[in-house]
Amino acid sequence: MFEKRPADPHVEEKVDGKDGKEPFSKQYRCGPLLGSGGFGSVFSGHRLSDGLQVAIKQISSDRVQQWARLPGELSPVPMEIALLQRLSEVGGHGGVIQMLDWFEVEGRGFLLVMERPPQCQDLFDFITERGALPERLALRFFRKIVETLKFVHSQGVVHRDIKDENIVVDTRTLEVKIIDFGSGALLKDSAYDEFEGTRVYSPPEWVQSRTYHAVPLTVWSLGVLLFDMVCGDIPFERDQEIVGAAPFFTRRVSKECQALIRWCLSFRPEDRPSLEDILSHAWMEGREEEEEEDGDTLPSPSL
Repeated sequence: MFEKRPADPHVEEKVDGKDGKEPFSKQYRCGPLLGSGGFGSVFSGHRLSDGLQVAIKQISSDRVQQWARLPGELSPVPMEIALLQRLSEVGGHGGVIQMLDWFEVEGRGFLLVMERPPQCQDLFDFITERGALPERLALRFFRKIVETLKFVHSQGVVHRDIKDENIVVDTRTLEVKIIDFGSGALLKDSAYDEFEGTRVYSPPEWVQSRTYHAVPLTVWSLGVLLFDMVCGDIPFERDQEIVGAAPFFTRRVSKECQALIRWCLSFRPEDRPSLEDILSHAWMEGREEEEEEDGDTLPSPSL
């Protein structure tokens, strides 16, 4: 999925235990770099007690956009930690990547220890290798993602960066999980005026007015994601295309699927469906029996 690089020799230095907790270096071993970006870096690793494979996300304090306070913690922590802790406190959800632990690193930021499903691949790479997905498989992925986002919103959290790179697929079971809450925020009814997500997944109201509401933003990005799954690429690259809100289907896609995508990509936020509307849409419901009957087959990677 990513180019493998040597482990960062400094990652495990100066990680102190908090509240009697064993320090990071006594509990985990850090391995090769999996990927990096504006959020920081993600390394492979394992838990020393049982060998459990984990992902270790290193966040530099100077890159953190939002901070939050946790009960019992004197210093603020990155909002991402607070959001993931909030989701895990209620038992978590199979569609959200789980944070197993976190540590503050003296002078360097924070380490988040995340679950790392075996044989997983992000949806961007999955589509790049296999091309556009069969609608039945896209439906399976999409339903799980929408149901997961309903749970996330019910816990007062909004992700704000739903895209193929932030969905991981277990290539054995075809289960999907949402990752990277680094652009997330607490859910509110009022408008947001800051956005750390991905431009080509952002809605017209952000491009034009630099403001948006949580649910219409989420639904717009879901429309872009579903188009990406069934057509093999995103519908919009430039701001004028986003504002035009008129996706051009480059592949043969059923009328019901096209209708759902166009609804999610309505120009006016108030014209977009809710997450509940999406789940009860004809395309989502009409293929359920067929899916259960036939099962899903994994498309072969393109040569």
